[in-house]
Amino acid sequence: MSTASSPAAEGPSGVPRSSFAIIFAVSMVTAMGNTGMISVLPAIGRSIGMPDPMVAAVFSLSALLWAFSSPFWARMSDRYGRKPLMMVGLAGFMVSMALCAVVVAAGLHQLAAPVVIFILFLLARALFGLFGAASNPATQAYVAEYTPEAQRTQSISGLAGAFSLGTVIGPFIAPLFILPVLGLAGPMACFAVIAGVMLVIVWRRLPESVYWPLTSPGKSPQSEPGVRGRPMWLDPRLTPFLIYGFIVAVSQTAQGQTLGFLIIDKLGVSPTVAQGFIAIAMMFGAMAGLLAQWGLIPRFAMTPRQLLRWGVGIAAVGNLIVAAAPDYWGVVAGYAISSLGFGLARPGFTVGASLAVRLEEQARAAGAIAAVNGINVVLAPAFVLLYQHIQAAPFILNAVLMVAMLIYAYRNPQLRSANPRPARVDGPDEALV
Repeated sequence: MSTASSPAAEGPSGVPRSSFAIIFAVSMVTAMGNTGMISVLPAIGRSIGMPDPMVAAVFSLSALLWAFSSPFWARMSDRYGRKPLMMVGLAGFMVSMALCAVVVAAGLHQLAAPVVIFILFLLARALFGLFGAASNPATQAYVAEYTPEAQRTQSISGLAGAFSLGTVIGPFIAPLFILPVLGLAGPMACFAVIAGVMLVIVWRRLPESVYWPLTSPGKSPQSEPGVRGRPMWLDPRLTPFLIYGFIVAVSQTAQGQTLGFLIIDKLGVSPTVAQGFIAIAMMFGAMAGLLAQWGLIPRFAMTPRQLLRWGVGIAAVGNLIVAAAPDYWGVVAGYAISSLGFGLARPGFTVGASLAVRLEEQARAAGAIAAVNGINVVLAPAFVLLYQHIQAAPFILNAVLMVAMLIYAYRNPQLRSANPRPARVDGPDEALV
């Protein structure tokens, strides 16, 4: 691999604080809205009269659209810039949330049959999958462009912390937004307003990345020397990370979407009464994720290879605890331990994928990772259906999948070598070329 100068090596070693704060907020608001919606979905479904698997399936079409649109938005980010694509993503999130609120309110007031509400809910949520996917590749590419390889793990883990913080705040404030008139539709209406405020902030305050465009005028990244034109999910440099990431994302999503039903059934109370207990459990899980990303990773300077191994090992233990938990607090403890593991594993495969490709391929690699993180939701209804037959089965299956990924992380050559090389003190950072 040849050595060449790169913008990120010549510029500052990190994103300007004001810009990172805005990008952090973009990711946090999205996570806050999504997890806030997930936390109220079991109560919404059972209040409207939708079967549990149908509730989980609300995210399915959105997930498919997210997976197929993410690579497209990544290419658009290379062509039109990082900031415009963040705005597209926020706008899609805002409109989708507003429409979901309208549909849920209609269902709660019995203005249509549950199956009609389900279809409308599915379509309203699909707008997020189609347009909301635009922001993820743009934010990750923005951060990667400013960050040398030796600092990439901590930078992207810090950005991942925005997701974890959002998952703390979302379920915590969602019950506060259950308003007298809108009821359970209130959280989605309020999250739409918050997204609108964030959209204005990005428009007025966020500067475009000083390192964009990374290619010569009139050329696309695929036409530059050394940049492969094949789809990133077929690129052997990334495929192991995408496989690992897909299985990890499937397990985390399945656990999160099954958790609410498990808590309602463990407590034996109404969905509305259980909502506060669900929020507490999700808050503990999100705090564990924050501990991983803001505490353990920087404190022990963990490398992607370590994250890939420790993450799934801890997540497997947590899922087994949930499966065997006799009461509510046992479920909360197991969920928190699992979330700690997922909080290590997710930055592991994200950073590993980022380090595997060149600087000018960062947006496309981020698009592939975003696709993996989206399409996994399609399998969540199957886990909920499995839960209806054997309550502990989804969590035992998750543990088995995590053990399989632990073995994979030890045996696969790319995952075994997923470590950054230290930046050179006498020249540019080779890792970015």
